[in-house]
Amino acid sequence: FRRVLFRSPAALTAAAELVPDVILLDLKLPGLDGLAVLAELAERAVQARVLVLTSVTDHAAAAVAMRAGAAGVLYKDVDPDALVRAIRAVHDGHLLLAPEAAGTLLRPAAGPGAAGLDALTSREREVLAELTKGRSNREIARALQVSEKTVKAHVSSVLAKLGVQDRTQAALLAVRHELSAP
Repeated sequence: FRRVLFRSPAALTAAAELVPDVILLDLKLPGLDGLAVLAELAERAVQARVLVLTSVTDHAAAAVAMRAGAAGVLYKDVDPDALVRAIRAVHDGHLLLAPEAAGTLLRPAAGPGAAGLDALTSREREVLAELTKGRSNREIARALQVSEKTVKAHVSSVLAKLGVQDRTQAALLAVRHELSAP
């Protein structure tokens, strides 16, 4: 197996050039957002299978990562032997999900509602507040002083947590429940 460490944006280029079989990706990286990295890998058509290995305990983030193209999600407390088996399984084309996060994907969607608003992080609430103003990802990125890719990842997470299909539905839900600011 070849490995690429995502410690800088240059690692995305390296992943495209080196064509690794499996990429281990954390959702929390110094200076990078793991979900944004996952989106960028897909955008660059990197053929590697991505196994998210993270300490992020928000199970909705696991669902967002899987929807964004990850082949698996495990938490960092996984047994080393289990990690080796997981890497091999992902390499062989299997999907893998930590049991703690599986319920997020398997649970039937309750539909849009206030419960999803409670699951949002403070940054996701800020993004949602900007969405209610009709702002684009670029405008939100400027307002919150983050990258557009980070905003895109947050928007995806907001949509997943709220159980809605698009930005308009998310904004309407926020307005309906009088969410104006984080």
